[in-house]
Amino acid sequence: MPKMKTHRGAAKRFSLTKKGRVKRSKAYKSHILTKKSAKRKRNLRKATVMTKADERRVRILLPYA
Repeated sequence: MPKMKTHRGAAKRFSLTKKGRVKRSKAYKSHILTKKSAKRKRNLRKATVMTKADERRVRILLPYA
């Protein structure tokens, strides 16, 4: 059986934590930043962990992660 291919778009967006959870960056940080408060933008910088439901879908895209 041939090797499975990693979804390259997903590989650039998601990574795994040491415990095996899927880590992602937050949305709404790319443009129209003037109306957003400094506190809100600062919190958007931090990475977060995906929910269990979405985690399963990402794992299919990243077979070797």
